[in-house]
Amino acid sequence: MPDAGSMRAKEIAALIASADARELEEFERRYEGDPRKQVQMALQRARNRIAREAAERNRVEAMYQTQLELGGDGLVLGVDEVGRGAVAGPLTVAAVALPSSPLLLGINDSKQLTPVQRESLADRIEEIALAIGIAHVPPAQIDEMGMSRALRVAMAQAIQNAGVEPSAVLIDGNPVHVHERETCVVKGDARVACIAAASIVAKVTRDALMVGYDDVYPAYHFAACKGYASAEHIAAIRAHGLCEIHRVSFCGNFVETPRLF
Repeated sequence: MPDAGSMRAKEIAALIASADARELEEFERRYEGDPRKQVQMALQRARNRIAREAAERNRVEAMYQTQLELGGDGLVLGVDEVGRGAVAGPLTVAAVALPSSPLLLGINDSKQLTPVQRESLADRIEEIALAIGIAHVPPAQIDEMGMSRALRVAMAQAIQNAGVEPSAVLIDGNPVHVHERETCVVKGDARVACIAAASIVAKVTRDALMVGYDDVYPAYHFAACKGYASAEHIAAIRAHGLCEIHRVSFCGNFVETPRLF
């Protein structure tokens, strides 16, 4: 490590900023009595950063531990859906099996992540996952069969599309009875690693579909609302009627006479 007397405060602060936990211990021993404010501020920022990193690792390790406790150490599929409450677009379900390592730091319920975080994690999941299955139920079928049945159909199809025989299936939410080895976990997308992975894959996949629909039906703001009933989306429905990807049974409050393009 360079001699403290030969380095400017700015240079020391830059080294501290990139220090890991072990390196920070050495920096603290070396510079704890340094009178320069910039050095002390850098030390405090590094302490805060490393504390956050440790807390994040502990959070994610707990999600993997919960997966192990609920699903065992075999091949465990996590299952989650997105789009249940939308008024347009498909219901999308993903089933994902993760290896026990490496840990996917940052993994969480997709609703707690930014779009950039979701995209980055989805790419990483695709790289390391042991299996991924995705299924969609289109709007017309949702209207025909109702959401409860559509959810069961999509979950069963996503599990099948994963192409593996799981030793356990962990599903977000309440019991759906789609697999003989299923265990349902309330708020599982924030508690279980493989369910969180499924929530991210489902969200990124469906969002991409809705952005594509925005090019086909530009009046409805699908790229922004993703098919949910935003104020702009409702106004567009009232102005233009329904298009082919609206769920007619979900839109009765917005139009008197549905009009399909």
